[in-house]
Amino acid sequence: MTKFRRLHSVNFILWMSFLIFAAFILLLTWIFQTTLLRVFFQQETEDELHSMGEEIIKFVSWNVPLTDGNGAMDVYIERMQDENTAATVFLLDGDGQILYPTGAQEVDSASSGSDEGYPDESTFELVCSRMKDREVSVKLSDNCYAYAARIENGALSDTGISDLYVYVSYSTQLAQSAMGTMRVQLVMISVIVVFLALIVSAWLSMVLTKPITRITKAARRMAAGDFTVNFKGEFSYAEMDALAETLDYAKDEIGKSDQLQKEVLANVTHDLKTPLTMIKAYASMIQEISGDNPEKRTKHTQVIIDESDRLTSLVNDILNLSKIRSGMDVLKTQVFNLSEFVHTVLERFDYLTETQGYTIERDIEDELYTEADEEKMEQVVYNLVGNAVNYTGEDKKIVVSLRKTGQGTIRLGVRDTGKGIPPEEIKTIWDRYYRSAETHKRPVRGTGLGLSIVKTILVKHGFEYGVESEVGKGSTFYVVFPEK
Repeated sequence: MTKFRRLHSVNFILWMSFLIFAAFILLLTWIFQTTLLRVFFQQETEDELHSMGEEIIKFVSWNVPLTDGNGAMDVYIERMQDENTAATVFLLDGDGQILYPTGAQEVDSASSGSDEGYPDESTFELVCSRMKDREVSVKLSDNCYAYAARIENGALSDTGISDLYVYVSYSTQLAQSAMGTMRVQLVMISVIVVFLALIVSAWLSMVLTKPITRITKAARRMAAGDFTVNFKGEFSYAEMDALAETLDYAKDEIGKSDQLQKEVLANVTHDLKTPLTMIKAYASMIQEISGDNPEKRTKHTQVIIDESDRLTSLVNDILNLSKIRSGMDVLKTQVFNLSEFVHTVLERFDYLTETQGYTIERDIEDELYTEADEEKMEQVVYNLVGNAVNYTGEDKKIVVSLRKTGQGTIRLGVRDTGKGIPPEEIKTIWDRYYRSAETHKRPVRGTGLGLSIVKTILVKHGFEYGVESEVGKGSTFYVVFPEK
């Protein structure tokens, strides 16, 4: 498994990528050197031979018929050979005998024709046999090319020879030697490139993966529960800086979630323990003390019923919150009269106005419709009003407003006259089991999960929500509904 991971590590992949890239470049270079360059060189040689041949044919055609021992022709051929030292120029008759330059006639008669590009009979016949359209260029060997062309109406005036040929022998020995040197140099360059590719790829892969290794170690520490790790560092490229910032943000959020989880567990444990303890205590009292006393028994059993209701409410809130957050609770949206809906929910708080002196003012515009899950919205409105009742000021006043915004939406506002929320606590009030520093008596039984449930429902609906608060003047919780 460790070997498999190494083969799939960034270090190994970068190292192999550099080597493969270097090998690919070298392969292309070798292909160019051994194939394309040779073809290109051959084509360039043939083009140059044809260009020289055409120029010679033009000059000879101007001087036909030639006379034996024409000095101008010797001078011209000498000049052509001086301009291109790789070429040797001859004028031949139909039998392949050298006519010009005149100095080459003696050499031709004394040599085999293989020295210094001098044409022999077999070579001349080979070239002429391949002649098409009056001219041809032939590769005789890797080091030699030959060009031949027949000049029509070419004649020597005093000999009566009518067949006249231009023959150019072109030596590529120097070019072949240069190409051989290039191949040797290419081998040396290939070795150097592979060596450098090994070093550079190893160094670069280490530089690129060093921050990844560091971040991996920090992530393992974070996974073990150490949220003091710092992912940020002076990295050499922007992507790693962005990754480090993202991981630091994730670390902070996970740390908050971990702390919140511990607080939730402690609060749930406390909230479950208290009613269970009360139920057990009063059940024991009924069994041992008040079983035969109807008045005391009724009082004790009512406590058991109240604590059971509180326990049921807590369990239901936890289950509802879990179902909504997990996505198991599917929204059942429908269009309904939001104005009548809010009035109906507020009627559940009438007992507070009748028995405890609370005032709930209504500023609700009639016939406002929206589309949402009506059952979930009942939890939202009830929890917001209940929260306002629990935290309002000494005047026990709550204002509930529901009005159009003029932008195709409806704004529900629930305002209390309490002490308000400090700015540093604004972001945490929607957390589970948030506890305000303000002491208060709760006329509405709560579990501490109300605002968290409100947030979860509204986020699932995609509705805008928030709180506007000023210390000493109270708070206004609001929800923006789409108008239908």
